Amino acid sequence: MITEMKINTCGLFCVVLLLCGAAWPSSAFGSTSERPNIVIMLADDMGYGEISRLNPERGKIKTECLDRLAASGLVFTDAHSASSVCTPTRYGLLTGRYAWRTRLQSGVLTGGPSLIAQERLTLAKFLRSHGYYTGIVGKWHLGMLLDGKHEKKDVPVGAKVTHGPIDRGGFDEFHGFHHARQIRLWVDNDRVTENLEP
Repeated sequence: MITEMKINTCGLFCVVLLLCGAAWPSSAFGSTSERPNIVIMLADDMGYGEISRLNPERGKIKTECLDRLAASGLVFTDAHSASSVCTPTRYGLLTGRYAWRTRLQSGVLTGGPSLIAQERLTLAKFLRSHGYYTGIVGKWHLGMLLDGKHEKKDVPVGAKVTHGPIDRGGFDEFHGFHHARQIRLWVDNDRVTENLEP
């Protein structure tokens, strides 16, 4: 059972990379301009059947834009998750590993150091090593320290972000926030740029 789960996770990660064209060296495409753009959209708390194209008979909400994207791109319909909530899903997508192999044994992170170890290969690090410029927009939710501390209410604009998308995730750019309870803090790359305290 565990071996089968390992194969499923590794297989899914490899299939995603291969289908996106990221696993081939740039020489396979001739020039960098021939490499495909890769856009991954991750939506929290959204089931397979909530996109009307994938569930036309029972879908309750029309999703015309997502339907058009699905019609013109790749749709992965056989994904499995060890946990269906934010943090483990993001960890699995970025590392190809089960989140329960980290200190997070259930639920989600609300602060503190990143789940991603400094030396862990991530999707962004892999893509960068193949000449891609990477970015992430929106919710990070994998741990973040502000001025070297756990999150706090009085975070000043300009606070340094560590254990975040730039140094642990391996992204070139980040524009977003850590998690829903901390949505008041907007981060650009590795600095807090807005604190919208109530």
